[in-house]
Amino acid sequence: MELHERVREFTKQTVAAMGVPLEVTVVDAGDNIRVELSGEGGEVLLKRRAEALDALQQIVNTAFRRELKDDRSFVVDCMDYRKAKDAELRQMAKLLAEKVKQTGLDQQLGPLNPYERRIVHLAVAELTGVTTESVGDAFSKTVLISLRK
Repeated sequence: MELHERVREFTKQTVAAMGVPLEVTVVDAGDNIRVELSGEGGEVLLKRRAEALDALQQIVNTAFRRELKDDRSFVVDCMDYRKAKDAELRQMAKLLAEKVKQTGLDQQLGPLNPYERRIVHLAVAELTGVTTESVGDAFSKTVLISLRK
């Protein structure tokens, strides 16, 4: 069975075992592989700042990431929650980067998990004159946005 199909079946069985029978679609999105969940009852995965969705994403990545031939990972989304949060995080990172350019003062964003930090680093990398650095030694770290030296 092909990897995308195995990921789809694994995710479908996992959410069904959680009591949430959702439809699962796996889409190759270029820089990641999106596992999109839809259907009635998906809101249960979005409670408490989507902790269950984050946990499911961690499980899927732990189970299948090594089978990918590159450095991409799986992004599990439900009802476009993560897509909207990602766009919001990108916008916030760019806004803070512009503030750094205007004031010359460093800005912090976080604490963020590794997935969220990657979004911030990539968003700020599109801009000139600013750079990012993850600060901290825990799973969740703060991203420091500063002027490029």
